[in-house]
Amino acid sequence: MKENSIAQEAKGACGECGLRSRVWFAGEGTAGFNHRANLKAGGHLGEMFDGRPVIGIANSASDLVPCNSGLTELAEWAVRGVLESGGFPLVFPTMSIGDSIMRPSGMMYRNLMSMELEELARSNPIDGLVLLTGCDNTAPAYVMGAASTGLPTMMIHAGPMLSGNWRAQVLASGTDVYRLNDQARMGDLDASDLDQAEYGISRSVGTCNTMGTACTMGAVLEAMGLSLMGTANIPAVDARKKAAAQRTGRRIVELVRDRIGIADILTPAAFYNGARTNAAMGGGTNTTAHLVAIAGRLGVPFTIDDMEKHSRDVPLLANVKPSGEYLMEDFYNAGGQAALMKAMGELLDTSAPTVSGRTIGEEIASARIWDPNIIATPDRPFSTAPALAVLRGNLAPRGAIIKATAADPRLLDHRGKAVVFESIEDLDARLDSDELEVDADSVLVLRGIGPRSYPGAPELGNIKIPRKLLEQGVTDIIRISDGRMSGTAFGTVVLQITPEAAVGGPLSLIRNGDIIHLDVANRRLDVELTDDELELRRREWSPAEDTTSRGFRRLYIDHVLQADEGFDFDFLRGSSGAPPMLRRPY
Repeated sequence: MKENSIAQEAKGACGECGLRSRVWFAGEGTAGFNHRANLKAGGHLGEMFDGRPVIGIANSASDLVPCNSGLTELAEWAVRGVLESGGFPLVFPTMSIGDSIMRPSGMMYRNLMSMELEELARSNPIDGLVLLTGCDNTAPAYVMGAASTGLPTMMIHAGPMLSGNWRAQVLASGTDVYRLNDQARMGDLDASDLDQAEYGISRSVGTCNTMGTACTMGAVLEAMGLSLMGTANIPAVDARKKAAAQRTGRRIVELVRDRIGIADILTPAAFYNGARTNAAMGGGTNTTAHLVAIAGRLGVPFTIDDMEKHSRDVPLLANVKPSGEYLMEDFYNAGGQAALMKAMGELLDTSAPTVSGRTIGEEIASARIWDPNIIATPDRPFSTAPALAVLRGNLAPRGAIIKATAADPRLLDHRGKAVVFESIEDLDARLDSDELEVDADSVLVLRGIGPRSYPGAPELGNIKIPRKLLEQGVTDIIRISDGRMSGTAFGTVVLQITPEAAVGGPLSLIRNGDIIHLDVANRRLDVELTDDELELRRREWSPAEDTTSRGFRRLYIDHVLQADEGFDFDFLRGSSGAPPMLRRPY
């Protein structure tokens, strides 16, 4: 009986004004007294509990994640905006995922971070969410968690760091790391050179300054309507980023009052626009898995095939590394996200809603391109090659992905002999050996870096070119794996082969010398073996022993889905909503 009365009280308090927080703060008994009293310990005035929307500002700042380390200051500006609109702002920390230093993989912890946000939002008096995101996996993690609650949500992206510079060279995050390290492997740079280059390539807080996963996800989610237009690309240390946070704080209060939840913004049209904008920007391959995972939380039908279908007729309009020549700071100054989307015109669904209350079409109507060398138009694009292609064949029955705009066109239809590495440790031990039997036509095969095996599908798929080939002047070679690669990386790299080798996918059956055929035009990835030979090898195959016994890694291995389902957990698909917690703590 008591629980029923609590449920009735919750329904009455919440239904009257649409605020979950009233369940916590409106009561006259000991529960309401304690809830209010404990927050008043922070100095909050009594008027904050009079029915104002409570805005939870989720802060993923961390000294372990330089991309996100500037977010605490942005939180202060978001707080200003919430107060100005009559809301009650409460900043709360969460874990942070730094893909540049986190091992074994930032992707492994994306689902954990999403669970943390979801549970914090559900178990606390929060009516709307502001998500402060940055490094690669933090934006999708937060959006997945918010999608599972259904709360009104807006996102503020950290923005890119300043453009790199060293010895009068413009340096690009990630992209030039690979180039400089290849020069060091060849003996052209020494340790002192690399030490100074490290300072030059990372000149401020903020995400990678290329169109890597972090900037791609910030821009794509803005294109999907979840951020105020024109805010994601603002460099992290630009004063305009603070203003963007303040405006976001103002607007989220209005979304709560209007009862506009995240699902009202992330509609099928939003995913359509996200896929197409990703293609026009030359966005990273990780976008596919993240959008599939977010869609799975919302119940929106969206697959890897939809990602490619929506991308296929979209030309490359952003001349930004690694697919182009410039950096994100240049892209923003050239007109940024809004200008690129304005140029796309009929390639977008301009009727899609945004958190501003206006449609995409209304948001981009006044945008202009200030530098056509950086942002092109569809009639004169930088490339018509597909930003990404989903491959299938007897080597990838459920799909694989290649970023064609970052590949050598000569290798997009190629046959070569497999050079197989059983693990990343095997690769490290043999890649630069003079005894390695490899030539420019070979196909490097790395297995054992999928979601269950590594675990977490690390960004190790952009295998370095063997030193003996570098010495011959080879700059690209086909590389295939069941892992991922950084959005800052480049080359003819086939990723996320599904099913992965660890669960007996065909990748586990490849042997040295097998002929592999990559045919991007026809979306094929095949090993030239008969079905009978593959079946014979399959009967001889057995999985590696799994010695993981405890903790989150055990949970991850037992429940992670494959790449074509977004690497989410099987038990997190679908939304649980955010009903008020009905059981009183005392």
